[in-house]
Amino acid sequence: MTAKEKDQQIEVTILNAARKVFVQKGYDGARMQEIADEAGINKALLHYYFRNKEKLFLAIFVEALESFIPKIGEILQDNSSLFEKIEKITEVYINMLKLNPYVPMFILHELQNHPEFFIDILQNKGGIRPMKVMEQLQKEVNEGKIRPVDFRQVFVSVISMCIFPFAAKPLLLGMLFNNDEAAWDIFLEERKKFIPQLIKESLKVK
Repeated sequence: MTAKEKDQQIEVTILNAARKVFVQKGYDGARMQEIADEAGINKALLHYYFRNKEKLFLAIFVEALESFIPKIGEILQDNSSLFEKIEKITEVYINMLKLNPYVPMFILHELQNHPEFFIDILQNKGGIRPMKVMEQLQKEVNEGKIRPVDFRQVFVSVISMCIFPFAAKPLLLGMLFNNDEAAWDIFLEERKKFIPQLIKESLKVK
């Protein structure tokens, strides 16, 4: 094994360990020593590869987004109908958040400090261009199929309804699910259908 291959192997080991600790403890609760222990290395070596917790988390965060954002870009540009797009986006978003439940809180934190970072990932790397969906929505309005509505309201509503359960999980799990993780998972699966249906019903012409 070359030195470069060994470095890559250690980085993968660290990232896998960190991902596990972040899922269990959250960003604020995770400690570098715990991550080092999980990876089976000493803390000094961990700091050699990632100087601090934020840089380590950022590496995991970017990895998660870069595997997810292009899928959203593809859905926005494909030939499916407006409501099929909403269904697909909801499913992809919730699936990503189930695998990476630490993402929402980090997004909320970093959006205040580095909004340009997200714009770069969404538009330049992810190909997020909502114009086609905006045109589809306007066409449906013009044909009298849905009521007039600002696309931005629809877009923000879908994303917000996907993210909020994950951001508020500690509260919701205890208050509404009696800390039953199995019931929580069922709720998330049901939400994949509930959100698109709610949006569809809200846009119906009365």
